[in-house]
Amino acid sequence: MICALIGLAVAMPAVSPGDDAHAEVLSRTDDVRADGFNSELKTSNGIEQTASGDEHGTIHGSFSWTSPEGLPVNLNYVADENGYQPQSDVLPTSPPIPEAIARALEWIAAHPSTNEEQH
Repeated sequence: MICALIGLAVAMPAVSPGDDAHAEVLSRTDDVRADGFNSELKTSNGIEQTASGDEHGTIHGSFSWTSPEGLPVNLNYVADENGYQPQSDVLPTSPPIPEAIARALEWIAAHPSTNEEQH
């Protein structure tokens, strides 16, 4: 058991989870105008964020960071009258519709019921 604990301690990454709390801002720009805004932020721990908005309230932006596994994570978004719409490879997606169900839905759409059939 002690050997297992020592093995886990040696295998732990050198970066501690608390390092993010000590990240420093490397650059930040904010340009606020009557017709919109632009904003950009970069930190010492690799987090980057950009956003721009217009006079209609539409915002386009992105942010990125490195996951604990060392993989780059990127997320782009639009926020407008249709709500917040993120896009990223890391976001969960619904499973595909099974082929038999898709065929059944196509058949139903191609053969709508009539009032006589419903009674």
